Amino acid sequence: MGRVFEQTRPPAVAGLFYPDEARELGRCVEAFLQEGRPARATDPKAVIAPHAGYIYSGPVAGTAFRPWGQLGQAVERVVLVGPSHHVWFEGLALPSAASFQTPLGRVPVDSDAVARIADLPQVRVFDPAHAAEHCLEVELPFLQVLLGRFAIVPLVVGEATDEEVREVLDQLWGGPETRIVISSDLSHYHPYETARRIDRMTAGAIEAGRADPLTVQHACGFRAIRGLLRAAAARGLVAETADLRNSGDTAGPRDRVVGYGAFLFESRHSAAPAPSKEGKADSP
Repeated sequence: MGRVFEQTRPPAVAGLFYPDEARELGRCVEAFLQEGRPARATDPKAVIAPHAGYIYSGPVAGTAFRPWGQLGQAVERVVLVGPSHHVWFEGLALPSAASFQTPLGRVPVDSDAVARIADLPQVRVFDPAHAAEHCLEVELPFLQVLLGRFAIVPLVVGEATDEEVREVLDQLWGGPETRIVISSDLSHYHPYETARRIDRMTAGAIEAGRADPLTVQHACGFRAIRGLLRAAAARGLVAETADLRNSGDTAGPRDRVVGYGAFLFESRHSAAPAPSKEGKADSP
């Protein structure tokens, strides 16, 4: 049946995707946040952030999380949703663990929030989905640096419909104390210009709130993204593409790249004027 966690889900990719020493990791995350690109959104309810190794996607993740830098203790709960890379299953998987560990410390799982979704037929406790999975883990250090003390609802998505994901998000939506992170990279292993074209199309669909065009060819976390788009549309949230790059822009060759985007979801009533041209999202 795979691994069952006793209390804490230990880090699976520390020292591989990100530094495994606390001070080095903190400095690394702070640098990405400081270098994040400007955005219109100042208080996004939800973000889509990449989850590759920090050398590749860290600069784009910094843009995604940077607007939460002023929230601090105002955020009590973060709903983390990302795709399964290693295990096939149906529905959405919770861990049995009571907390997640990173080099920066432990983050508790919000048991009260988990209880609100535990009876949904598409949700189950399934530790194998979490054991080696990186997509949620790599987001935690950014949140730890920015928010201090908070709890998480960690969900790995397997085979699930838009409505199944949306129903879970609806149950967990909450107020300003709750934020949502969808963890996803974009296109995979195309030449640089092909990837840029595909990722611009993906960004356009996300900004337009169009879930139907998005497939695994556009984003590994497309199921979670589609569910968020439907939940966000029902609440009048609009998406902003704050950053759109790929591994050819950050730290890799350009013959076979992976795309990364930072997308911020905020009420259209609080959207600010667009940033200057220097902040354009799709510039390399």
